[in-house]
Amino acid sequence: VRERIRESVALLDEIIDGVHYVTAAPNVRHQDLIGRLYLALANFLASRPGLGRVFLSPVDVIFTLYDIVEPDLVFIAGDQLEIMTEKNIQGAPALVVEVVSKSTRSRDERIKRELFDRGGVREYWIVDPDRSRITVHRREGNRLEADTSLSSADRAVLTTPLIPGFSLSLPELFKPSL
Repeated sequence: VRERIRESVALLDEIIDGVHYVTAAPNVRHQDLIGRLYLALANFLASRPGLGRVFLSPVDVIFTLYDIVEPDLVFIAGDQLEIMTEKNIQGAPALVVEVVSKSTRSRDERIKRELFDRGGVREYWIVDPDRSRITVHRREGNRLEADTSLSSADRAVLTTPLIPGFSLSLPELFKPSL
């Protein structure tokens, strides 16, 4: 039975700075959070198609031959639609979102943030399900800087200048699902 379970576990492959990373498929809480974010963004963008497109993992984002990742969620702004191909995204999305877990926290907070910084990502959101918090990194000049940390406990509302008019209540995002 264990072998069948092990065989059914999906794995995500990424290459960062030429190093191959393999991660087990995300847990249910992770999927619930990223699904809620995707629905909020997709529903908002449905009546505003010129603003851009949003995609859920798995979708390859190719920065270089040595940097290919599958972020949890990506937003391609209306002014950069040319980076989308039929198979993948080739270049820096305007927004990248990762939901951290114990096994990915260090990679998401350090290694991927550095990749997204040098790759030209305009915003990077790190969603922390354990702390019901989102850290927003915004491009200031040539660098992605930790702009703000938003908490469900503070009843914060997530907004972004990349998607004018979009807002999402963190208490609603982080509400229990089970």
